[in-house]
Amino acid sequence: MLTLDRTLENGTHTVYAVTVSEINDNSGTSSLDVTGMSITNQGATVNLAFLNNGAEVEQYSITETTEHCSCGKLSWIIRFDAKTFMIKFANEKSVQEFKAVLNELQNVKRSKFKERTEESSATQYFQFYGYLSQQQNMLQDYIRTSTFQRAILDNHGDFVGKVVLDVGAGSGILSFFAVQAGAKHVYAVEGSGMAEHCKELIRHNKYQDRITVIHGMIEEIELPEEVDTIVSEPMGYMLYNERMLETYIYARKWLKKSGRMFPTQGTLYLAPFSDEGLFQEVCNKANFWYQTFFYGVDLSNLRQQAYDEYFKQPIVDTFDPRHLVAKPIKHTTNFLTDTEESLRDIHIDFTFYPHTAAQVHGIAFWFDVSFEGSQKTVFLSTSPSEPLTHWYQVRCLMGTPLFARPGQPIIGSVTLTSNKRQSYDVKLQMHLAGSSDTICNVLDLKNPYFRYTGSVPVPPGNQNTSPSDSYWDNSANNQIATAQPMYNGGGGGGGGGSGSVYTGPTYPKAYPASPQTYSNLYSEDGYN
Repeated sequence: MLTLDRTLENGTHTVYAVTVSEINDNSGTSSLDVTGMSITNQGATVNLAFLNNGAEVEQYSITETTEHCSCGKLSWIIRFDAKTFMIKFANEKSVQEFKAVLNELQNVKRSKFKERTEESSATQYFQFYGYLSQQQNMLQDYIRTSTFQRAILDNHGDFVGKVVLDVGAGSGILSFFAVQAGAKHVYAVEGSGMAEHCKELIRHNKYQDRITVIHGMIEEIELPEEVDTIVSEPMGYMLYNERMLETYIYARKWLKKSGRMFPTQGTLYLAPFSDEGLFQEVCNKANFWYQTFFYGVDLSNLRQQAYDEYFKQPIVDTFDPRHLVAKPIKHTTNFLTDTEESLRDIHIDFTFYPHTAAQVHGIAFWFDVSFEGSQKTVFLSTSPSEPLTHWYQVRCLMGTPLFARPGQPIIGSVTLTSNKRQSYDVKLQMHLAGSSDTICNVLDLKNPYFRYTGSVPVPPGNQNTSPSDSYWDNSANNQIATAQPMYNGGGGGGGGGSGSVYTGPTYPKAYPASPQTYSNLYSEDGYN
């Protein structure tokens, strides 16, 4: 048995002879086939691995929030996400050394992630991404997953023989893509319990020698070497939601000076929109509280509070681009050069020039990211003009619409102020040129309204020809309209109607099936 270095310098590695039992609430305890346990200090975390004759069986991460306690003189109980273990040491000296390791965790300086994040938000966040169903939701986004793979494979020169860091690896799909492109080794860092599933996939696909999974937060782990390339999928709704971009930028501390990041830049687009149907829909939701005799109760005094609350919800859905009344402007973040601090408060001034007279109901947002490799640049877009992704688009309504004439400047700003709930407060303000009347709204990006229903209605008033004539003039539909019914049989007297059977053409459906939707959208607080 090795002696523990009590200074707890990063990289300290200690092995103990132990026996381990798993504690189950229903069936009591069950012994594991474990003969030893290794402890590796990672600064703000301690990696614990159960061993069987020297071979690693299971691995877990202990942080300052991990629940644990002593049990008698020789045993220690530790609870991880879904499992609880009792570890029995060979002697009291080993127990005291292990206790010292756990006590030191309480004295480690809080990581940047924990400084900017409420504990309850972090718990929900990692719990959410620990579900296979949520990983499936992202993996099944064909546009997202295929674009990432194409960007990596088409820039294989940035991966062949290289060391790669996968930030927020999840199921490990980007790590697999990096190996497909020829990476020498990949460090897959994942903070949620999905890290264990990731390890299983790597073992099943026999990539243990090329992909190392590190269960922990990127701000709290250590890597044994610098990396040539960083890959990640850090985008949230409106690009910045979840604040994972700050984690992605933090990971540059391990990137070589000539290294690359996939994606490289993110661009947020914003444009004014007109959608009377959406505006009325949200108003009508608040009008529920106008009732004066709801089961004998007068609700009307809460109508204004309800109105304010509904209009503070950003709307996540997709829409016809013809709802936009002016050309968008953009705000770009360069992940290779911008700082974490630049993402704490984001201010965007705008001047829009409407191309048509319209009631402006708010501002629409979407984003593109670019993968700028040494061989090719590839774009992933969430624009309303492009195929739908699981990010959809986001629209922020104003409580009072603004009527604008063609060419009349709409002047204003958008300010995104970060909060400790891994999101932003979005402040919108705008006015018409020549007017001092400014309309404002502050929305909570953490609490969106998921509205997508599977259909994208065309804005009213955009038909320049008769829709009825256009439909029936279509060659296929015209054939249906002119088809002559055919009757056979005709067995009865005189008129021959008795016993006749209709064998005319089968009418096809008039409309195609709606596009595939992603049914597992997270609706609790907007993570993605």
